[in-house]
Amino acid sequence: MKDYYVYIMANNYATLYAGVTNDLERRVFEHKHKLVRGFTKKYNITRLVYYEVLGDPWNAIAREKQIKGWLRCKKVALVESVNPNWEDLSAGWFGEADERRGPSLRSG
Repeated sequence: MKDYYVYIMANNYATLYAGVTNDLERRVFEHKHKLVRGFTKKYNITRLVYYEVLGDPWNAIAREKQIKGWLRCKKVALVESVNPNWEDLSAGWFGEADERRGPSLRSG
């Protein structure tokens, strides 16, 4: 069975992005290196701060839509429930400098 990932990425200015993918490492690489035009490239969203693993693509898509529909405070609470220091969970995946924590993202 293939895994599917719902994830939240952030920049250093408190902007959040939720997405879904079947290859988390590839997708994070694309965000970090700005290989795809769009929201994450425009707002320099490069830090993986949360992810979930699901076994069904339809459940993953439904979960992504659910999270995207939440107010910011609920998304922040979700991230902080597993990553209270807002560390970049992908730090070191691609041999880059270890940027584990940026400025506080709790405002908003």
